[in-house]
Amino acid sequence: MHLSELRITNFRRFGAKPDPNGGTERPGLSLHLNKGLNLVVGENDTGKTAIIDAIKLVILTESHDYVRPEYEDFHIPRGKLAEDERAKSLKIECIFRGFENKYEEAKNFLEWLGIEKDANGIDQYFLRVFLKADRKDRKVYWEVRAGPDEDGMQLDSEARDLLRAIYLKPLRDAESELTPGKRSRLAQILDAHEAFVSPTSNHHLLDITKIANKGIKNYFNGLENDDVTPLQDQAGKRLLEDINKYLVEFFTEKEKNKIASFSIADPELKGILEKLALDFAETKAGLGSYNRLYIATELLLLKRDKYTGLKLGLIEEIEAHLHPQAQLRLIEYLQTQISKESDVQLIITTHSPNLASKVKLENLIICKNDNVFSMDSSSTELEKGDYLYLERFLDVTKANLFFAQGVILVEGDAENILIPAIAEIIGQPLSKYGVSIVNVNSTAFLRYSRIFMRKNVAGGEMGVRVAVVTDNDIRPNSGLEKAAIQKTRAEKKAWYNGQGVKTFISPEWTLEYDICLSVLRDLFYSAVLRAEKIQNSNVIGLTQEKIKEVNEKIVSDNTAWVAKTDREIASNIYEGIVKGKDFSKAIIAQCFVDVLKAEDPGRFREAVQKDKYFSYLVEAINYACG
Repeated sequence: MHLSELRITNFRRFGAKPDPNGGTERPGLSLHLNKGLNLVVGENDTGKTAIIDAIKLVILTESHDYVRPEYEDFHIPRGKLAEDERAKSLKIECIFRGFENKYEEAKNFLEWLGIEKDANGIDQYFLRVFLKADRKDRKVYWEVRAGPDEDGMQLDSEARDLLRAIYLKPLRDAESELTPGKRSRLAQILDAHEAFVSPTSNHHLLDITKIANKGIKNYFNGLENDDVTPLQDQAGKRLLEDINKYLVEFFTEKEKNKIASFSIADPELKGILEKLALDFAETKAGLGSYNRLYIATELLLLKRDKYTGLKLGLIEEIEAHLHPQAQLRLIEYLQTQISKESDVQLIITTHSPNLASKVKLENLIICKNDNVFSMDSSSTELEKGDYLYLERFLDVTKANLFFAQGVILVEGDAENILIPAIAEIIGQPLSKYGVSIVNVNSTAFLRYSRIFMRKNVAGGEMGVRVAVVTDNDIRPNSGLEKAAIQKTRAEKKAWYNGQGVKTFISPEWTLEYDICLSVLRDLFYSAVLRAEKIQNSNVIGLTQEKIKEVNEKIVSDNTAWVAKTDREIASNIYEGIVKGKDFSKAIIAQCFVDVLKAEDPGRFREAVQKDKYFSYLVEAINYACG
C-alpha cells in the first residue's frame, strides 16, 4: 500500500475552497501522490514543510517524534491578521491505496477499509485515515479516526503503529543521530529491524556481550579470564574498590548491598543496541558524508521483507550538506533502486534545481501560491513527446523555473544575455522580482510553457507569469502585405498563449536587426565591431588601441551612411557584418552588455522605455515581473 492522496483543510497556509454547488467547503489542498518517488519543490514559505507535517500528524513516525496540532496550525486567510479570522477547525485526510499484496496488508485494517472501483471497474480496497482538530480559544482538541464514511471509527494503536513513516528533518545533525545513547535514533532503527525484532535468549550479540562483560568484570576484580589467576596489573581492582568504599559511606545499613561494577552494556539486547555507534571505518568524515550514512541507515526500515505496514519515507531538504554531484548520485539511486525496485514510497522536499533537473518530470510536485501542482501527464498540458524532450534537455540551469515567481523563455543566447541587462536599465532587475530567464535554444517554447498550463483549470492556475520572447522571423521587404504580417503574428501568439503564458514578438525581424533600428544603434554597432576583434583574436578583451580603431570606424561609417535610410543602415550592419561574417551572436550580446554597463544605466532608461523597437522586450520584462 502507499499514500495515494492527501487532503488538507484549514491547516497552516492551506485553507478551504468554496463548493461551486453551494455545499460544504472543499479541502484547500488535494494532492495525488505517486506510488514511488515524489519530489516537492518550490520557493520558501510555499507549503512544503506543511505537507510533510500534515502527514506526520496523521500517521506518526518511526522515530516516535512527539507531534500534535497546535493553535498556530489553524489557517488564517491571506491578508488577515485578526485572531477571530483564524479557522475554528482543521482536517487532514490521508488515503491509502494499492493493497497489491491484498490480504497480507489489508488484514491489519479490515475494520476501517472501504471499497471503490478502479479505472477498470474492479473493486479495490482503500484506507482513509483522518485527523480532526478544533480549537476553543487557544486550547486544541483533536482525534485520529479511520473509515470510508465521514465520521469513521477510532483507529486502534496496533493498526496505527503499522502506518508510521520514517522522517528525516531538515538541518539534521546526522552525526549525533548515529552515536550511542539511551534514546539514540540508531538504537531505535536497529531495535525495529527484523534482525532484532524477535530477539531470543541466545542472540549472537548477547553471547558476544557476555564474553566482553566477563573480561571487563575480571579486569576490575584483578583476575585473568580464568577467574582464578591474579592479574599483574591491579590498578583496575583498586579503582573499583575505591568507588565502593565511598558508596559504603554514602548509603545506610539497609542499602549497603549496593555495590558498583563495570560493564559495556546491559545484559538485554536493547541495552546493547543503545551502546552501538555507526561511523566510518577510517578518518572522521564531514557533514555531507554523515548525512548520506544517516539516510542509508533510515532506509533499513523501508526494506524489511516481512513487514506488512506502510513503507513511506519523508525527507526534508535532502540536499543538506551535499555538493551537486552527491545530490545527483543520491537522487538517482533513490529514484531507480529504492522507489521502483523496493516498493518504497518517498516524499522529499528540496530547494535544489540540481535534483529537480534529475528527477523525471512526472515525479515533481510544485508548491506555488498556496496550492500544489503535480507535473504528471494527467495534470499538465504537456504531451507525451514533451516529457521525453524535457527529460533530455531540462538541465539544472533551466530547472530553476520551478522555483521562479515569473519566467521569461527565450530562443537563443543573445536574448538570454541581453534581457537581464535591459531589465537593469529599466529599473526592474529580474532577481529582485524572482524572475528566471530560460534559454530553450530553439523555438520549442511549447515544450516548456505547457509546464505551467493545467488540464483542469478549475483546480486553479499556477499563477506564474510566463513571457515567451521570440523573433518576428519575417524578412524586411518580404513582399507580404501588412495584413498578412499581422495575421502571422496573431497566429504565433495564439499558438503559444494560454493561461499565464503570453507571447512578445519583435516588431520587425530579429533581435539584432531591431536593435540596429533603435536609439542604441551606435552602441550596438560598437559591440559588433568589438566582437569582431575579440572573435578573431587570441587575446582576452580589447586593448586601448583596438577600442580606438573601433571608435574611428564608427565615425567613418556614420559619415558614409548619411545618405542611407535607417532600414538600409540596419540591413548593412545586420546582414553585412552580423550575418555575413557568421559572428557569434552571444559574443556580440556580451560586448553590447559591457558597453551599456560602462555607461550610467539611468542615461538610457527613458530612451529604451519609449523606443518601439525595445517595446516587446520591455513589455515582456514588465509582464514577468508582475
